[in-house]
Amino acid sequence: MKLRRSRGRDPLGLRRVLSDRLLPALVGAMALLAALTLAGARGAADLVARWEGGAATALTVQLPHGARTDRPLAALAALPEIAEARLADPARLAALLRPWLGETPSLPLPVVIELRLARLPDDATALGARIAAAVPGATVEAHGVWVARLLALARSLEAVALAALLLVAGIATAVVAVAVRAGISARREAIAILHALGATDGDIAGRFAQRVALLVGLGALAGTVLAAPVLAGFAGLAAPLLGGPAAAAAPLRWDVLPWAELALLPPATALIGWLTAQVTLRRWLRRLP
Repeated sequence: MKLRRSRGRDPLGLRRVLSDRLLPALVGAMALLAALTLAGARGAADLVARWEGGAATALTVQLPHGARTDRPLAALAALPEIAEARLADPARLAALLRPWLGETPSLPLPVVIELRLARLPDDATALGARIAAAVPGATVEAHGVWVARLLALARSLEAVALAALLLVAGIATAVVAVAVRAGISARREAIAILHALGATDGDIAGRFAQRVALLVGLGALAGTVLAAPVLAGFAGLAAPLLGGPAAAAAPLRWDVLPWAELALLPPATALIGWLTAQVTLRRWLRRLP
């Protein structure tokens, strides 16, 4: 026997046993956490990409004040690891040192050569030694040591965020399973009667799954919408780290949010709810005589 699906009919009484308040609220809270976790993982990945392509491949070579630069530049450019070697702009150096040395520093500034590596070195110390040998008397400042630690930290944060996302998905699945079991317990007799009269497992499970998917999807949508301004605020605070304008100039950064991931969150959560309801109810129906 097929359950009639006419509009407004609820032969299993699911609107009473599957609350349209508690379940969406719980799932909405978890969707909020999932959205924050997704944004954290995306931000950590962006930091890794920026540092790998930026500071991790940048070195500076300091020469004494007044030193000639033609030979050092040629020697550095000849190294296979060096993609670019150029003199640092004295005006920019003065601007960087102005907070500490004042407007017109009395100390002579060293000659600074900025290097851009072709790739991230396997051994920053060995590369620094080769650069120092190519330019005698130079001081090499390699950023690889502290950048490597920052990269390890960012990758760890990315892994933790993904693990937290899996944990939130697991908790959401458990919550939906508990809600479905509670609905089964409340409507056990009605389900058993309909099943005995010939209603298929797929039809009964489908009604539960549709109701659960609707509630879970709406809850996830609400949680995602609430998370968006929070994430935009965090993005504004983190903008200087990613090379964007400071938070004072852009308090809410809507343009950097992971919109694709956020858009997929409600349908993915609804799918999890639908599958969980289907599996849970079909297992229970198989135990019926």
